[in-house]
Amino acid sequence: MSTQSDITHTTIVRQKPLMDMRQILLMNFGFFGIQYSFGMQQTAINPIFQFLNAKPEELPILNLAGPMTGLLIQPMIGALSDRTWSPRWGRRKPFFLIGALGCSFCLFFFPFVSALWMAVLLLWLLDASNNTAMEPYRAFIADKLPPSQLGKGFLAQSFFTGFGITLANLSLFVFQKLIDGATDAGIPYWAVGAFMLGAVCSIGSVLVSVLTTPEIPPTPEELAAIKARKEAGGGVGAAIKEIWEAVVEMPTELRKLALVYLFQWYGMVCYWQFVTASIAKSVWHTTDSQSDGFAEAGGWTGLVNGWYNIITFSVAFSLVAVARRRGAKMVHSGALLLAAVGLVIFPHLTNKYTLFIPIIGLGIAWASIMGVPYIMAVRMIPSTRYGVYMGIINMMIVIPMLIQSLTFGKIYSTLLGDNPNNAITAAGVLLGLAALAMQWIKEPPIVRDVDEVGAMPMAGGH
Repeated sequence: MSTQSDITHTTIVRQKPLMDMRQILLMNFGFFGIQYSFGMQQTAINPIFQFLNAKPEELPILNLAGPMTGLLIQPMIGALSDRTWSPRWGRRKPFFLIGALGCSFCLFFFPFVSALWMAVLLLWLLDASNNTAMEPYRAFIADKLPPSQLGKGFLAQSFFTGFGITLANLSLFVFQKLIDGATDAGIPYWAVGAFMLGAVCSIGSVLVSVLTTPEIPPTPEELAAIKARKEAGGGVGAAIKEIWEAVVEMPTELRKLALVYLFQWYGMVCYWQFVTASIAKSVWHTTDSQSDGFAEAGGWTGLVNGWYNIITFSVAFSLVAVARRRGAKMVHSGALLLAAVGLVIFPHLTNKYTLFIPIIGLGIAWASIMGVPYIMAVRMIPSTRYGVYMGIINMMIVIPMLIQSLTFGKIYSTLLGDNPNNAITAAGVLLGLAALAMQWIKEPPIVRDVDEVGAMPMAGGH
């Protein structure tokens, strides 16, 4: 017979109702607004830093907010949401609602900054809000869907990731053509318009999910696990202890994913930070961030990033079927290889229209990055620890980002010769290494739906 202590480290196997496609899309619609915010970070914030006279080699350290807030906030929010249940507010939804409100606030005020330090401060607040919203959303999918629909759930998030980031990037391009002028600090009004739209999308889309999708009440076993955690001690200290215990007890195959993520996310951040400068150099033949050519490159980056995110939401659901036939591991390796090849080619193209061809590979990879690893990971972890382990997986994302922020500035100015094209090539090489590292992981078997309710120990649990 399981004790309360045992239950806190087990998967509660329960019957969950199948959801139709409309319900799956509605529950994930809030991810659209969260990812619009992320799209603005990808495309608009680094050019704003440069409009405010930041130097290219300073961009990695100025982007320290993302990895630091993710490292500190997501595991903490995950552990706290695992310990939370309110019949009125639920378990996960209060956290991503608070995060969405913070995102809207920051997006509204971001284009009105007048100094670099103000932009950096708002980026820290924006990233903190994004991380508060994003992590519980991953656990929300695992809580809500039966095993047979987890693939659809996580790849629905990939779909809305592509959709949200696409709208963010296209809004930058379209508003650039429609709106003239700039603030006193030199930030174009077209950027202001894109940020305002993001502020509305962030809170609006999350409200749709909150109001249309109820959370499943915990089983008696899950309530016992929550009660046991509270009796063992609450607050931040207990959450930190639980994070540490989960890291110690982490399944071996999940540890291997950390190496994949080291290469994968270091490379992705290099791309996001230097794509505008690379396009400006290869297509407009300028490195002057105050030039008209650099501004044109910023708008074109919006189109390029928008295009690869169109690819993302176009292929997201097809990856579910491919992953079932070929396995999630092979799908992710193949997608990363396509991105690697595309990014190695990308900086050598001088015609702006040809940039859309190699970036298709990155769009396919981005769909996989945002969904496929989670299909595997959720098979490895106890259901009573979905929140904390989703936070730990995010630590695997943000630690490479943190390493990149602290190291790539020096690498860029020395080994890469202050050349943004070399930075994009390096990103491609790193994604290729991630594809190879993925082959080291032994994919866990697919968990089938069950008709009974009970408690079953999982790999990594005790």
